[in-house]
Amino acid sequence: MSFRDEISRVIATDPRYSLEAYAFVLESLHVARNRKIREARRLERERERDRASRPVKGRGARKAKSEAVSGHVSGRQVCLAARRLALREYGMLALPVLARWGLHSTSDIGEIIYNLIASGDLDKTPNDRREDFDDVFDFEVDFRPAPLHEDDPEAQEDD
Repeated sequence: MSFRDEISRVIATDPRYSLEAYAFVLESLHVARNRKIREARRLERERERDRASRPVKGRGARKAKSEAVSGHVSGRQVCLAARRLALREYGMLALPVLARWGLHSTSDIGEIIYNLIASGDLDKTPNDRREDFDDVFDFEVDFRPAPLHEDDPEAQEDD
């Protein structure tokens, strides 16, 4: 079954969000997971450098095992990844693009994630809550174009 077919099944149960909204939220989830894994690897490299720079004590000293990093991310992490992705992909048009798809707040991101959990397409942990997505940031504030200031040389017109 294709992505479009699977998501069409989910959209049929909750038509508030377009196919593009689901694709965007899933891409945001992917971005959040990748960011978490990259950060964990960076921290592990730093720990390894710290361990390598310290003298080994005693004959029985062993190298610490690296733990596998979970790909699970929080609702907040998904929402912040969505903000970064929207600004990178759509810039000043992020707000109207997302609105056209039915995304008006971080709560909508949570609705989509929980629709996908209900359909069996995503998993959750016992600590995950739908409310984790509420009010992470304000679309109207964070996606508003920055005003041009009169003291900005690029904003001034040539005379």
